[in-house]
Amino acid sequence: MIKGIHHVSLKCSKGRQYKEVLHFYSEVLGMSYRTWGDEADPDGVLFDTGNGLIEIFTNKDDEAEYGIIRHVALETDNVDSTISKVRSAGYEVFISSKDISVPFNARVAFCFGPLGEQVELIQIYK
Repeated sequence: MIKGIHHVSLKCSKGRQYKEVLHFYSEVLGMSYRTWGDEADPDGVLFDTGNGLIEIFTNKDDEAEYGIIRHVALETDNVDSTISKVRSAGYEVFISSKDISVPFNARVAFCFGPLGEQVELIQIYK
């Protein structure tokens, strides 16, 4: 069912903080990265850790809606059946299964865990 942690998602404000994030993860730590959205004003960036990803969203309004850690993404071999089990167990699903295309193609769904944490279930299309 769960194959491992796919990525951890963080967020930052645009401008100075985004530039600091790029500098730290790409120049200081040497991670390669990809962005998505408008090239001049990206919506986010994915840093490759070698065995997982750090995903950082840039807030359009410079204010955090939630904490710094946005969610934990767990890779699964079947999002639909996994989210069905989550619903059956009584946990809230706040984004139903849907296909996405960011720097990769995937099917995702989001739910709240028992501590109120956001969990993304992700199935990568190869």
